[in-house]
Amino acid sequence: MNVQRITTPEDLDAALAIRNTVFVQGQNVPAELENDAHDRTDATHYLARTDDGTPCGAARWRPTENGVKLERFAVLGQFRNQQVGAALLASVLHDVQAAHPEATVYLNAQLPAVRFYERHGFEKVGEQFTEAGIEHYKMQWKRPA
Repeated sequence: MNVQRITTPEDLDAALAIRNTVFVQGQNVPAELENDAHDRTDATHYLARTDDGTPCGAARWRPTENGVKLERFAVLGQFRNQQVGAALLASVLHDVQAAHPEATVYLNAQLPAVRFYERHGFEKVGEQFTEAGIEHYKMQWKRPA
């Protein structure tokens, strides 16, 4: 497993294709909600690849007025439960911590992913809400002491 910050248009296209498969095709999220202006402006993107180089997961983060928001974590179905999400999250958190050591780090987790994020140091903040027709919780990262 290899996770890299995206630096080429080709890798960004691969990440966007993964997100399209997972969110638009798999979860019926409208494409206009999934793809936004942040993709090509202020977001930092990541691509996970298998040992043979096959793209299998994607994520991004961006600064907001509320801190750093982690977004668009997506792993293709055939690669789930193989630590792809954990590798993506570790890489993203490492870079966010280096770039914004004092910032609040948060995300909006779909209900099935809440336990995953809890295992990685996030805690629910506030009430459950609906985004793009999918139930979520806002979660905030508790930085290691």
